[in-house]
Amino acid sequence: MWIMWPEVLKNYARHYQTGEAMPQEWIDSLKRASTFNEGFKTSSYLAAAILDLAIHALEAGQTITDVEKFEADAIKDYGLDYSPVPTRYRATYFAHIFHHAYSAGYYGYMWSEVLDADTVEWFKENGGLTRANGDHFRRELLSRGGSIDSLQMYRNFRGRDASIQPLLTKRGLTE
Repeated sequence: MWIMWPEVLKNYARHYQTGEAMPQEWIDSLKRASTFNEGFKTSSYLAAAILDLAIHALEAGQTITDVEKFEADAIKDYGLDYSPVPTRYRATYFAHIFHHAYSAGYYGYMWSEVLDADTVEWFKENGGLTRANGDHFRRELLSRGGSIDSLQMYRNFRGRDASIQPLLTKRGLTE
């Protein structure tokens, strides 16, 4: 979440023998590389989440006679049928989601990234990594657990619903 913030980086990105700080040129290179291939990765991941949701939206007892057509139709219905970014995961990949009450939860990984990026944006908007901000973060999110509805908990922390914009920016998808 904060690994590349200068005030955090200076505390750990040091040569193990000399203690010399990581050169700024390397830091800049890492930042530029951080968005490489994000369009592909994001589209591929969304396709997997959509396929998971489509599988779990099937009626009880409904059978699929043509798995490839089912997958293609599910992806097409959401507007992600883009041949340069084929579906990385096939329906058979999702065997694990039918155990342990997973139930169409694959999208949750991306949603957690939305919350993460929007949380980082809150810190940026409110002065960075200060004690007061850390206390607010701990009080409104970290210490609450399942004591109140998760979305309400996030609203209490952020003052509004989460926005996808910070995630798109983080992934380099807004330029």
